[in-house]
Amino acid sequence: MELTRRDAAAALAAVGATGGVAVAVRRVTDGADDGRGATDATDGDEGEAPPSEATVRGSMAAVAAVLYPSEVEGVEAFVDRFLDGRLDGSAHAEGVRTAVGELDDAARSWYDAPVAALSESERDRLLREVGADVADEDPEGTLAERVRYYVVNELLLALYASPTGGELVGLENPQGHPGGTESYRRGPR
Repeated sequence: MELTRRDAAAALAAVGATGGVAVAVRRVTDGADDGRGATDATDGDEGEAPPSEATVRGSMAAVAAVLYPSEVEGVEAFVDRFLDGRLDGSAHAEGVRTAVGELDDAARSWYDAPVAALSESERDRLLREVGADVADEDPEGTLAERVRYYVVNELLLALYASPTGGELVGLENPQGHPGGTESYRRGPR
């Protein structure tokens, strides 16, 4: 199943984000160079400064590749489009940046590489070692709880709020995705 721009827009609509405006503004102001090149080796070091946007996007896409079912394609572009509407300078966006920076710090400490540079099995192991697989979500809690809230849950919300992701779990008409009366007249596929 291919995740599309439409899926990202529907997921943003479901969470009440105004991603369309953010996408247009960023695309126009950035021109051909969208600032997502290689990341600086010092991004996120020692918690001194929040990681760059490129680091956040790369790390979130790398974690999504671990979390999302293997039959889902177009993960990186989908996550990138979803983050266009979520990395908006709000307190939530800063929480995402901080949690990703701390997860990246843990990856550098334990694996000598940032999250995006780890293999899929190492990323999976990292999330388990941090405790994000069993932690309750809490934006003010421990590292595991913050990673669960700002990284894992954010990515799962994006997937399952989209029409394609919702279809994977039998939600053929997720919130924010108009299905019309026809979707109520027929049974599930």
